[in-house]
Amino acid sequence: MRRAAAVLLAVFVSACAGEPPPLAAPERGAVAVAPDVALALRHRVEGFYLRLAHRRFDTIETYNDFIMRDHFASLDLFFDYYADLAEDLAHAQFERSRPTGVEVLEFLFEDAKTAQVLVRFRGNDGRPLRPGSVELVRTDRWEWTEGTWWVRPGKL
Repeated sequence: MRRAAAVLLAVFVSACAGEPPPLAAPERGAVAVAPDVALALRHRVEGFYLRLAHRRFDTIETYNDFIMRDHFASLDLFFDYYADLAEDLAHAQFERSRPTGVEVLEFLFEDAKTAQVLVRFRGNDGRPLRPGSVELVRTDRWEWTEGTWWVRPGKL
């Protein structure tokens, strides 16, 4: 009973602090992976999301960024992800569709070759006469294929 109350209190406090809830474990449960697998994902994820900070998503320069494209197994997958993220940033009212900060919040391994990554994008509010900031929290799926971690767009 005390443990349940403590968990409820932790969830309540984090919700009040504006923190997104942790990733929910899949029905089969999350799995532990070898340290080298987790480090390989971390390295690839950090490189990708750092590349997204301070980039405008409504410009051809960002769209044609070959380093960003290198995180996708095919161009079609990149196009899907890019369109989805650009739309999410526009709906969240990011000024000039540009996040000023990107933070990886959590990894959750569904199995040894599939992971969910919880990411927070922060930026300036693009609405007229509304100083302040906006944020977007989304979950991306990454998959291990052919010796590399790839972003895999689509609904979770």
